[in-house]
Amino acid sequence: MPENLPQLPTGLQTITLAAPGFWGLNTQDSPLELDSRFASEATNCVIDRKGRIAARKGTELVSTNGASVLGSSDGITFVEEFIAEDGTKTLFSAGNNLVFTGTTTLVDATPVAATVTADNWQGATLSNKYYLFQSGHEPLVYTAGGSLTRVQDDGAYTGTVPQGNTVLAAFGRLFVANDTAEKSTITWSDLLNGVAWSGGSSGSIDLRKHWPSGYDEIEGLAAHNNFLVIFGKKNILIFAGADSPATMQLQDTIANIGCVARDTIQSDGKDIYYLSTSGLRTLGRTIQEKSSPIGDASKNVNDELKSVARTETGLIRGHYNPNEGFYIVSFQDNFISYVFDTRYPLEDGSLRATTWDTLKPLSFTRTDANQLYIGTSGGVELYSGYLDRAATTYDMTWTTHPLSFGVPGNLKFMKGANVVIDGGSGYKLIMRWAWDYSSQFTTANITLPENNIAEYGEGEYGIAEYSISAALFSEATPANGSGIVLTSGLVTTINDKPFSIQQYAVKATIGRVA
Repeated sequence: MPENLPQLPTGLQTITLAAPGFWGLNTQDSPLELDSRFASEATNCVIDRKGRIAARKGTELVSTNGASVLGSSDGITFVEEFIAEDGTKTLFSAGNNLVFTGTTTLVDATPVAATVTADNWQGATLSNKYYLFQSGHEPLVYTAGGSLTRVQDDGAYTGTVPQGNTVLAAFGRLFVANDTAEKSTITWSDLLNGVAWSGGSSGSIDLRKHWPSGYDEIEGLAAHNNFLVIFGKKNILIFAGADSPATMQLQDTIANIGCVARDTIQSDGKDIYYLSTSGLRTLGRTIQEKSSPIGDASKNVNDELKSVARTETGLIRGHYNPNEGFYIVSFQDNFISYVFDTRYPLEDGSLRATTWDTLKPLSFTRTDANQLYIGTSGGVELYSGYLDRAATTYDMTWTTHPLSFGVPGNLKFMKGANVVIDGGSGYKLIMRWAWDYSSQFTTANITLPENNIAEYGEGEYGIAEYSISAALFSEATPANGSGIVLTSGLVTTINDKPFSIQQYAVKATIGRVA
């Protein structure tokens, strides 16, 4: 019998991806035979509460006078809410070398006596006062019910307040570090008095003798598990007994792993996230691994993330938001944000990642009302709805890695695709597929039916929000082409409605060995 007869097709095979891409992006590993639960693209996406790839929310412009007060500056590069002891809330923000208060209207609160030439402030609250520090600038203080002034102009001011670039309110005092001259010294205020920098229990410590791998500079500060954590650019120091800092003791040192961006240091209450030269890390894992900088939290996008961080010349901002369930790190000049889901870590401890590329956050804060405010070029915006600035649509893209249907040596003949979508009634889906690692996609359009029933997310606590069957659509399209491996996915324009991918199925005939 001849040996060279082609093998007959083995019949129609279906690969079904329930909650496709719910492991998030993987740009780190070879695309050959990657688990189908990873995605090669997940742009303007988040992982939703049900573990699915979903569209990110949009924004609504909160401040109405941003264009007039921000001029040609980058925008709002700092935003934070101060809550006074009587419950009064004041939103502080900064841009165009000015400090503002207010939400709907940004009111210039910059002290007349202050010379402000940059907008890289960091804030802290102590004893019903709010403080702002920035390298090379006179620190500012706001007393509840009063006005913003220079610290040195406060009636109770003593000593010399450092012009540090990082401030932490913890253990009943302010800790300040990284001023223009002393980048390896921490200075602390008197107990419960952020304007007293001499006498009492104020003091300072030179860390040059404590760095485990040579000279370093302080990048940021944090308090965690009753320890004072000092992030250098290349090392981390952990001190115990910081409630009495004059006698605090060095508890632990971590060499060759530091923090590259002050504002990426964010606590989730159980651990601390921060961006290092080895990727996004958590303090707990860093302490366990010490000299093994594997960048565990960002493992699946690590090289890409590090490359962006190395080339970034603008602001790098980080934010942890428990209400949205993500940690986000934004790169101003590279115009990209990496969003890490913190609700569903993978078994190896890494976080599911997606990206945003049409929203340019410059700063973040979570308000007492659990609202996420974002500083942008236009002012202060609220993360809400499914349009940017309540008017502009944006595209969401999801793409698989190359799929071999379990038989990597055989030809496949694509017959069709089926997608189950939660939300997005009336949306047009552009289904895409390409063969054998090609970047040239064949496309087909699907339009979801219009649905007048409220989709989830429209009633904040009502039945509509959680009754996903009311907006569940199952749609199919014929498809064609052949090859060894298949890359597939979809693009849709988000236009005022939520959208999640519930299931994705590709049907193909398996043919002979290629």
